Amino acid sequence: MSKENKTNAMRKLDSMKIEYKEHYYTNTGAVNGVDVAQTLGQNPEQVFKTLVTVGKSGSHYVFLVPVAKELDLKKAAATVGEKAVAMVKSKELLGLTGYIHGGCSPIGMKKMFHTTVHKTAQNFETILFSGGKIGFQIELSADILKTVVPFEFADIIRD
Repeated sequence: MSKENKTNAMRKLDSMKIEYKEHYYTNTGAVNGVDVAQTLGQNPEQVFKTLVTVGKSGSHYVFLVPVAKELDLKKAAATVGEKAVAMVKSKELLGLTGYIHGGCSPIGMKKMFHTTVHKTAQNFETILFSGGKIGFQIELSADILKTVVPFEFADIIRD
């Protein structure tokens, strides 16, 4: 893939000399994370979506959860020490992160935000998450991801 076609996330990993696996899907009709996982032949428990929230304090937080699961806003708020968190509106995402809805990667955002990854990521040798553009997924181990984007593991999904 040429340098011009790479996303911010891929350029960041390249600049840090971190090897990663790229996965692509196009014109598949995949409209959600579960569809993406199926299209790529991956376990939906191993494919994570990147969710950006805002707390009562006005601070922003990033959460990675398996694509078939939903973020529990109460658990998420407790994890980051907020009274409450709410999802950032899609129209605010680009200005805040540099990414659009459906293509938001935890790597290469405009700013580094407090990040939490659902604890089940520890069950897999690698996890997949958005590569920073719709149709692009990056596969990395959670340990390597942590060297790029500091985060903690927590139980942040709805039961």
